[in-house]
Amino acid sequence: MPSSTHWVESLSPWPVDGFGLERMRELLHALGEPQRAFPAIHVVGTNGKSTTTRMTEALLANEDLRVGAYLSPHVRGWSERIRIDGAEADFERAIDRVRPHAEGATQFEVLTAAALTAFAEAEVDVAVVEAGLGGRYDATNVLDTRVVVLTNVALDHMDVLGDTREEIAAEKLAVVQPGCVVVLGDREWEALARENGAARIDIPGMSNLALAVAAAEAFLGDEVDPHAADRVSLPGRLERRSEQPLEIWDGAHNLAGLGYLLPRLPAREDWVVVASILEDKRPELMLEALSVLGPSVVATQSSNARALPAGELAARAEPYFRDVHAVADPRAARAQALALAGPEGAVVVTGSLYLLAELSDAGDHA
Repeated sequence: MPSSTHWVESLSPWPVDGFGLERMRELLHALGEPQRAFPAIHVVGTNGKSTTTRMTEALLANEDLRVGAYLSPHVRGWSERIRIDGAEADFERAIDRVRPHAEGATQFEVLTAAALTAFAEAEVDVAVVEAGLGGRYDATNVLDTRVVVLTNVALDHMDVLGDTREEIAAEKLAVVQPGCVVVLGDREWEALARENGAARIDIPGMSNLALAVAAAEAFLGDEVDPHAADRVSLPGRLERRSEQPLEIWDGAHNLAGLGYLLPRLPAREDWVVVASILEDKRPELMLEALSVLGPSVVATQSSNARALPAGELAARAEPYFRDVHAVADPRAARAQALALAGPEGAVVVTGSLYLLAELSDAGDHA
């Protein structure tokens, strides 16, 4: 029998019979309804969800609460996704608990059920749970939710969530339950949150920290120390891998994510870009945005089935970059970029968290 990690890797990430909550509810019922054992803060949005989740976790833990946190995707290894008491949980044990009941479940459903079961067994005081895709039919939309955080809304996953920001916001805010406090990064969605049953709406600003502080304070009904989140950092988010050459990894995987990344990179005009982009992420617009960094790009491809082949990505990059290379293997692509940059240059690896996972030290089994 394969290990739990390899078994999870073998599962389909997408439902074969459409999105819905029926499979998830059946799985949780078989597991004894673990999601009912604790209250939750539900984090939805297009970008910034993982950072906001981790910051909220840190703020609540600083108030002497036992906190569970669930994030996705991972960069260095599957165990990043399930956290208890500020540390990664025993991933194999969590999956083993769910595996006998999970026939027909998707990969994300299994991971979510494993997290919720681990939280229930640990008797957490609160779980901070990041949604995977959208909200309405996401496997996480089964919680006893007290606070909902909507980080932001941008055009992403349009084939599933809708063609406009309004349609996408409606899918995300469908997780609001009557009586919830809703924390918004953008006042634009206030009326929609009220329509869905929000008892109170807080609009603290669009920074991840501001959202996390508001979420923690809404849950506690008291102030928190924002400095408790000072040390929160996530792999693959403006992560400096080396200084000479300067190498930064960031999993910005859509145009809005690049909008956050680009102004935060050190100002220079000689960046070499290494990128893999999924075909449904409007690659030309992302490449055009990345072209402000410098003339060179190394196009590669993650193992995700939706990743553009390196050659096709390179062809789409040619109108925007003077120096274009296609290297299908991510490790070889990174090596070529570092060689092009030289010891005094700069490399940014971006476009996909899947790419970063494959390049990380745990990439061979993440």
